[in-house]
Amino acid sequence: MKTLPRLLLVGLATALSLCAAPASSQHLFFRIVLGPDFKQPVSGRLLVFLEPGQGAQTIDTNPFRPQSVYVAAKEIQDLAPGSAIEIDTDDIAFPSGFSSLASGDYQVQALIDLHHSYNYDGREPGDPVSAVVPLTHFSPESSPEPVITINETVPEPKSPISSESPEEQRAEAVHIREEDFLSPLLSRFWGRPIAMHALVVMPPDYDRSRTRYPVIYFTHGFGGSLRYLRGVARRMYQRMRQGELPPMIWILLDESSPTGTHEFADSANNGPWGQALTTEFIPYLESRYRTDRCACARFLTGHSSGGWATLWLQITYPKIFGGTWSTAPDPSDFHDFTGVDLYAPHANVYHRPDGSPYPLVRMNGKVISTFEDFARLEAVLGPYGGQMASFEWVFSPKGPDGRPMQMFDRVTGDVDPNVVHAWEKYDIAHILETRWRELAPYLNGKIHVVVGTEDTFYLDGAARRLKAVLDSLHARAQVTFLEGKNHFNLLQIGDDRMALLDQMVKEMYRTWQASRANRPSNPIRSHSNHSPNYSQGHAANK
Repeated sequence: MKTLPRLLLVGLATALSLCAAPASSQHLFFRIVLGPDFKQPVSGRLLVFLEPGQGAQTIDTNPFRPQSVYVAAKEIQDLAPGSAIEIDTDDIAFPSGFSSLASGDYQVQALIDLHHSYNYDGREPGDPVSAVVPLTHFSPESSPEPVITINETVPEPKSPISSESPEEQRAEAVHIREEDFLSPLLSRFWGRPIAMHALVVMPPDYDRSRTRYPVIYFTHGFGGSLRYLRGVARRMYQRMRQGELPPMIWILLDESSPTGTHEFADSANNGPWGQALTTEFIPYLESRYRTDRCACARFLTGHSSGGWATLWLQITYPKIFGGTWSTAPDPSDFHDFTGVDLYAPHANVYHRPDGSPYPLVRMNGKVISTFEDFARLEAVLGPYGGQMASFEWVFSPKGPDGRPMQMFDRVTGDVDPNVVHAWEKYDIAHILETRWRELAPYLNGKIHVVVGTEDTFYLDGAARRLKAVLDSLHARAQVTFLEGKNHFNLLQIGDDRMALLDQMVKEMYRTWQASRANRPSNPIRSHSNHSPNYSQGHAANK
């Protein structure tokens, strides 16, 4: 569960006043009651969700329909059970203040975001929440003040029903372990204990052999967590058990934090996550598991923010890792930051020079969200954990108030060129272009990027620029564009949603086998003859 350091909560209630909805002649207030069954006062960010219609069981924001749900927010402190608080739904609201609503039938739900994590992964188990309350024939001008009672909490998600036998489930439990490592570097940076988390997946024959295995370091995208990684862990173990994937150790890294995804990048705001991974966590893991400790046996892969993180780790620590297979990475060239050239004079992330809005999300060729919609909604939901704020926590300098400096003004969309100049050291294409002579001996042949030509978040634009830079350097690298694929079906082949990942894993294994054959001395024992020969490709992949 993510919690914010107390220092970071200072000024939270007023930090986003500039993102408030425009004032109207008469503001609309809702009265929120904390039910008497709660045992103690609660603090957090109160969110009120409203949408037209009747009959919904839950009301939540939707990035693919950003303006379909109205949201109002207010920071609350120590709201006692049985007591009430009023929220001005025209103060901090999206897409506009509630007083702008036309008369009609609506439904509303209130939630208290206890850990300020809604912006990252939505409502969490334990968050106080109300039932969905109908507002029939509601008129902002004449209806009485709505009263919403919060009388329950978000339940724990139901565990998926497994189709595996008890014996298979026991074997799976033995071969998937959670590792929690207290990082001295990160703890020193934050002044409190900070742990790094991972799931380690061992091959089915791990306990029956003395083999040292190649390793895949995998990390999730924005919104991911250990909960998500557990599903990945089960899938990878099952695929190895079925002989569909080669025997490798998977280390699934959790890159979530209260501020978003830390990307395993050393940051003025998040701390030295890259150093902690490479100098502390990986040595710790390699001391506990039979890994082939050659750089040529450490591979990286991830999607979206995980794609950026693995690409970043490969170019930042080229002597430590043997190759990355990064899919749909976040912008790798800031000349195309989801379509915006951050380096352009008078850059603005909301509007093009001709005044038209910059799109941010598309589906089936249709724009469904603009950059401004996305940023304004994120600001209402809270200043922590959102995608835009997450970039700033990684890339920006620390501001005078102890928080990251904002790359762009949340009201106007104007880009701060001084902050962008500081971001330049995280611009992957720029790093490659300016340091290729130094990096080439360690990176040639190790960079593999795959993006869909219809990427949902326009990430194909930055990837094209990255490819142009690599081509100009005559680098041995692969940047592949899959025609018609978007952010969410990129890995799918036929009915298998992860088939492309399987292909990449087999390519990693073949790379490792070739490196073993070319080593001057090879103390690593061979796998048994019962293992499929992945150097020739597996029959299921032909």
